[in-house]
Amino acid sequence: MLSLIWRFSRPHTLIGSTISIFSLLILVIYCTPPPIYTGLSNAFGSIEMNTISESAFTLVPGLDVLKPKLPAYQTAIVGFIPVLNNKINAIAALFFPTLFACLLCNIFITGLNQIVDLDLDKINKPQLPLASGELSMQNGKIIVYSSGILCIVTAWLIQPFLGYLITSIAIIGALYSLPPIQFKKYHIWAASAIAIVRGPLINAGIAIHFATLLYGWPLFHMYWLLPLVLFVTAFSLGIAWFKDIPDTLGDEKFGFKTLPLVWGKTSAFLSGVVLVSGAYLFMAWQMPNFLAKIAHLIAMIIFIGCAIKVDLDNPASVKSFYMFYWGLFFLEYAMLPALLM
Repeated sequence: MLSLIWRFSRPHTLIGSTISIFSLLILVIYCTPPPIYTGLSNAFGSIEMNTISESAFTLVPGLDVLKPKLPAYQTAIVGFIPVLNNKINAIAALFFPTLFACLLCNIFITGLNQIVDLDLDKINKPQLPLASGELSMQNGKIIVYSSGILCIVTAWLIQPFLGYLITSIAIIGALYSLPPIQFKKYHIWAASAIAIVRGPLINAGIAIHFATLLYGWPLFHMYWLLPLVLFVTAFSLGIAWFKDIPDTLGDEKFGFKTLPLVWGKTSAFLSGVVLVSGAYLFMAWQMPNFLAKIAHLIAMIIFIGCAIKVDLDNPASVKSFYMFYWGLFFLEYAMLPALLM
């Protein structure tokens, strides 16, 4: 049964979520200067910085000398997250509850898609547990609906911001699959939904969540965040376009206007390759050190080299490239903290 649940949850998406969340936490803890201002003047006046966590002073080396400059301290840790006293404690206490909520949301979205697309998957993805009949529809619904409820409850218990974030992602994921809206039937809406969730919502949202719990200050000084959001948004558009290329038979039969059907397989594939190559060049340009720039250029060359070998008329070749593409997604999150620390 565990093997069925694992396959039902689409493992590559779970692995991607796990790596991305861990990477974001490492980036927030090790690559983000902590807030040190007593106030910030802007168009809206002065914003008092009065929610900085006491734990930030033990998490960031050298921050103690700035302690007299800061206002009265109060912990920013809420819900069932304990007060943090070192970086290892912070990683354990913040990572696992957040990961639990996100993975449950991931299972809800991917599982709901399989429930709604059962007949379509029998053509496009007959190896999936529901489509093959290995997993019953009743058990599939139990997994999906319980995951959906638990992800929202867990997120709200951690902190309200994460509650709003996970609820928003779950709603977009549901609208992606459920009629009458069913974003996935139209390539623009389908790609936009995937890119918005994987790009700004997960990266900016989870980074703000971690930073708020650690420092009480959600956004400023995360110099790496905007480039990462833009890169992953472009990369996610590639995911949306590449995944539909081997599924044109079923998509056409059920009236899904995916990009490979609207533009043709070659145009959809080349558009993804150009977009993702540009995203790698953008990241290489944005990186603050030479090693990080070279690493992204090498990753781009590997990506293009594999793309050149793809036979678009061979579904096995396209699916192999698609899983390799997810490997590059994992690689970006794995290497970025190491390159910036």
